[in-house]
Amino acid sequence: MMENWELYLNLFWTFFKIGLFGFGGGYAMLSLIQHDVVEAHHWISVSDFTDIVAISQTTPGPIAFNTATYIGYTATGSVWGSFICTLAVSLPSIILMTLVCRFFFAFRNNFYVDAALKGLKPAIIGLIAAAALLLLNQRNFIDYKSWIIFALVFGASIKKTDPILLIVFAGIAGYFLY
Repeated sequence: MMENWELYLNLFWTFFKIGLFGFGGGYAMLSLIQHDVVEAHHWISVSDFTDIVAISQTTPGPIAFNTATYIGYTATGSVWGSFICTLAVSLPSIILMTLVCRFFFAFRNNFYVDAALKGLKPAIIGLIAAAALLLLNQRNFIDYKSWIIFALVFGASIKKTDPILLIVFAGIAGYFLY
C-alpha cells in the first residue's frame, strides 16, 4: 500500500492544512494548492497542475476535492494517494462544520463572529483572484486562439451563460482549433 509512507504523510499534512485554511471554497484553495504542491514540494509540474485544474472543473464534485484526488494519484501513482489527499482536504471541513452546527444557535448573533466573517470576505475574494492570476501564464495561453477562447468564455460568463455550456463550447473549440 504505502511504499513511501513519508510522502503519504506529507501529502496528508499538506492537504489537511489547505482544507483547514482554505476559506472561500475550492477556487480560493487553488492558489494554496498550487503553492504547496508545485512550488514548495515539486510533486507535480505547473503544466500538470493546469491540466488537473481543467479536469477537476469538468468532473462532478467540488474542485478542491477533485484536485486533491488527482494530485494524490499523480504524486504517488496510487489510489491510496488519491484517498489520503481527498480525506485530508475534507477532514477539516467535516470537523469544523460539526462544531459550527453544534454551536450555531448559541453564537449566530454574536458581534465578534459576525465581524470575523466580514473580515474574511475580502480575503476570500483575494484568494480567488490570486488563483485566477496564477493560471494566466504562457503555459495556458499558448497562442492568440487560446486568448480568444478565454475572452469569449469570460464575456459569456459575465452575461450569466450556463457554465456547462461554456465548458462544452470551450472543449469543442479546443478540439477543432488544436
